[in-house]
Amino acid sequence: MIGRTARAAALVLVSFGGTALAQDGGDSGAGLVARGRYLATAADCVACHTAPNGGRPFAGGYGIASPLGTIYSSNITPSRHGGIGGYSEAQFAAAVRDGVRADGAHLYPAMPYTSYARMTDADIHALYAYFTQAVQPVDAVAPQTKLPFPFNVRLSLWGWNMLYLDRTRFTPDPARSAEVNRGAYLAVALAHCDTCHTPRNVTMAEIGDRNLGGAALGSWVAPNITPDPVSGIGTWSADELYRYLKTGDVPGKAQAAGPMAEAIEHSFQYLDDADLKAIVAYVRQVPAIRDTADRKARDAYGAASDSDALVRGAAPDTLAHGARLFAGDCAACHRPTGQGSQDGYYPQLFHNTATGARTPDNLIAAILQGVDRTVAGRHVYMPGFSHGSYVDELSDQDVADVSNYVLAQFGDPSVHVSAADVARSRAGGARPLLARVDSYIVPAMVAALAVVLALIWLLVARRRPA
Repeated sequence: MIGRTARAAALVLVSFGGTALAQDGGDSGAGLVARGRYLATAADCVACHTAPNGGRPFAGGYGIASPLGTIYSSNITPSRHGGIGGYSEAQFAAAVRDGVRADGAHLYPAMPYTSYARMTDADIHALYAYFTQAVQPVDAVAPQTKLPFPFNVRLSLWGWNMLYLDRTRFTPDPARSAEVNRGAYLAVALAHCDTCHTPRNVTMAEIGDRNLGGAALGSWVAPNITPDPVSGIGTWSADELYRYLKTGDVPGKAQAAGPMAEAIEHSFQYLDDADLKAIVAYVRQVPAIRDTADRKARDAYGAASDSDALVRGAAPDTLAHGARLFAGDCAACHRPTGQGSQDGYYPQLFHNTATGARTPDNLIAAILQGVDRTVAGRHVYMPGFSHGSYVDELSDQDVADVSNYVLAQFGDPSVHVSAADVARSRAGGARPLLARVDSYIVPAMVAALAVVLALIWLLVARRRPA
């Protein structure tokens, strides 16, 4: 997994509204750098700006799989050769909040500057101090992002920003408590929860009236985290939400995997308890969003299987394919009853958001990619069963069969997985409309240009004297 930032959670509290809530001399010197370190942790900068498998912290090279192609993160160490060592504070602020590099090129919104735009000047100042004074410079140039035309024309993002980038800095809402205001700043401006949990429109901009209502995220789904009791997390207690952010594990409800596991491993687990509780307080009071297709809460489905004796006593060739795969690949850890291990390391499969969700994306992704997170020094691991697996390489149909067995036994039996669903997950998830029509964009532009030229020719021809 990606290298971690130092634990600075005990040093400071986040500032917002231009007023420092920090201590230890947070306005200058070591205190300022410490506050910047904490802000960088809360913003989870290290996760995207560090290449996997031993990459140097903040040196870039992490390939972010977007629907339009792979976007590589940049080197944000203070190296003058490969990083941001030559950036002034104003240029740093423009990159973080406006998505514009020092050379004037626009950043793709895979870098969540649309959320960071809410950051205060004081926090930008602290971040700049941290990155320029405390981060180890790495003289390596990150791989260049090469998206297909027309998405490689970064100037087009100028127009996108004109439409969708709100540069309004965060201002506390006097109608909310200080805790909720702090949670709003942490969740939206820094942790950019909306970037993953809010669905996007055809041009890949967040849909404002569906804030935190759940969205596809490549092979995974970032679920609805509004306080709706059916579609969201309305049945979760404040303590359960706090535990999830701190550890990634709430028995009988959910376990973090994929991008959320990364966020907990590299960011949330290091935040002050007061800040985590502030985030919880904010999320619990946002407008609830109900999806009419949802019948009951995701963690309310299923029960322990009563087929334990059948599984143990039946000859393998008498079992259905999915049951046979489950007995061979899953039951040793999750138990034939689906109750998981007694110490909770391997979670139960019933009353689990992965098996009770309306779509099976996260169940499929967990089977293919596994689970890997380290929290408080405890490594939680489940191997993936995709190509190259050291445990068992499952085909698309294999994954579909074992998923359907798990759903029927422990989750929502009305959800069905096909081999095509698994193949789509392997390929990075469903492609949005903008990505699906990319091959038609250039011909459409040529046709539009031809029409414009034809119209101009007709106008000129009509004005010529007879």
